[in-house]
Amino acid sequence: MPATAPVLRVGNASGFYGDRFDAFREMLTGGELDVLTGDYLAELTMLILGRERLKDPSAGYARTFLKQLEATLGLAHDQGVRIVTNAGGLNPAALADAVRGLAARLGVPARVAHVEGDELPGHEGALTAHAYLGGAGITACLRAGADIVVTGRVTDAALVTGPAAAHFGWEVDDPDDRDALAGAVVAGHLLECGAQVTGGNYAFFTGHDVRRPGFPLAEIRADGSAVVTKHPGTGGVVDVGTVTAQLLYETGGARYAGPDVTARLDTVRLRPDGPDRVEVHGVRGEAPPPTLKAGLTRIGGWRNEVVFVLTGLDVEAKAALLREQVEGALAGRRPAGVRWELARTDHPDAATEETASALLRLVVRDADREAVGRAVTGAAVELALASYPGFHVTAPPGKGSPYGVFEAAYVARGQARHTAVLPDGTRQEVPSPSEFREPAAVPAPPLPPPPAPGPALRAPLGRIAGARSGDKGGDANLGVWVRDDAAWPWLAHTLTTDELRRLLPETAGLRVERHVLPRLRALNFTLHGLLGEGVASGARFDPQAKGLGEWLRSRRVEIPEVLL
Repeated sequence: MPATAPVLRVGNASGFYGDRFDAFREMLTGGELDVLTGDYLAELTMLILGRERLKDPSAGYARTFLKQLEATLGLAHDQGVRIVTNAGGLNPAALADAVRGLAARLGVPARVAHVEGDELPGHEGALTAHAYLGGAGITACLRAGADIVVTGRVTDAALVTGPAAAHFGWEVDDPDDRDALAGAVVAGHLLECGAQVTGGNYAFFTGHDVRRPGFPLAEIRADGSAVVTKHPGTGGVVDVGTVTAQLLYETGGARYAGPDVTARLDTVRLRPDGPDRVEVHGVRGEAPPPTLKAGLTRIGGWRNEVVFVLTGLDVEAKAALLREQVEGALAGRRPAGVRWELARTDHPDAATEETASALLRLVVRDADREAVGRAVTGAAVELALASYPGFHVTAPPGKGSPYGVFEAAYVARGQARHTAVLPDGTRQEVPSPSEFREPAAVPAPPLPPPPAPGPALRAPLGRIAGARSGDKGGDANLGVWVRDDAAWPWLAHTLTTDELRRLLPETAGLRVERHVLPRLRALNFTLHGLLGEGVASGARFDPQAKGLGEWLRSRRVEIPEVLL
């Protein structure tokens, strides 16, 4: 990567542990790249890797990455593409050693470095405890000549900010570089989920061919602005809508705080730059917060699940009978958590038995395995010939399985020993920035004038608005946007927190925050506590809130005819 190159091309080939295996090869053969990143570490992944490490202390990293690298290391070397990944998970040193062994076996000269120090000591009872580090350790490794950099828990955006800072000479301690770093943070956030920015999971998917979307890349400039695009000829689409959707995903208010810089999302500007090209510019940066975000996982207890099938007539009465019978059988040993949910998937006068059936889901949780195992299994099985007509279940009840809990915390920066282990084995401590700022909420911007009154039609919100939703621990994030200036005043004045609660009754009683982002014609909501103890506990039907936005878009509201 020559320092004089005006553009750094950074691509991404993995948005989670289990993403499209061939994406590494596709990115290396599809067009020009300088750096290829791979993001493997979701909150749930840390719990999975923690359980693996309990069985084998040498484990704890994403083994898929090694298999992908085996098929592509020669390509990357021949093209001079550097690889940066957080696949190191809980054990980046072990993965770095494995990569060195792989390179030696393949006969490919590769200088391998890794970043460590994210693991936090002193958290008794936690299965994993890791701080989210920034990109400065990656920068140090690349400046020392690394071809491959393996990290543990860094922010997803750090996989992009680290290479960009190494290329352009940015420093996290230089106030003059904050805007550029913030721009790279936004670019990193846009790339981190892979095909989600190239048409995957997109609200308006019917307008595009998204059967096999290509993976994204960002052409980053020295001022931190970037163009998000994809390799020529690959599937999917990159437009202002797909970029807006990903920008809102799993973010909150106007200040997007990270360990190196706080990016101001209310300053982001998007504009088309040709087919499948969107320029991202104008991002302002501020000093980062004095603390580091940390993710703690632990085994929360045991859970079990039974799904009963209710077919044909009297579905509500059948559900009531079954619930009363099961609750009675559990009265002497009731689990600490019991959740029932009736999904009316049945249709009247249905042509198939499946479409004539509803599903009654029972989820139980307790610290004692026996309370969710034999007790629940017995209560369900023993009713097979003594309950509602047509009794059957989707699968035999199990003995129960452990579930995990993710908790976000904030720790002093000194608790994490951010260290870059360079290709020659030298250990270089990575200092923290010297200036900090608490990321206080930005005052709500003024709303546009309300739309003029006129005739309206009752129609699904999704006729004019897009949405994307996701999880952050036990909270859900829900971003909603419109595609033109004419619809923005209507959305801003219509979709209040009270209206959101009306449209999504599950949110009644929850604390709901609304953030207004006029430059994106968007609202971003945080629904506190909707997901309980988080995805790993598995209590909610949609534990990661992935479908929450589409549920909202299906709800009917009064929409001005002129917008339709």
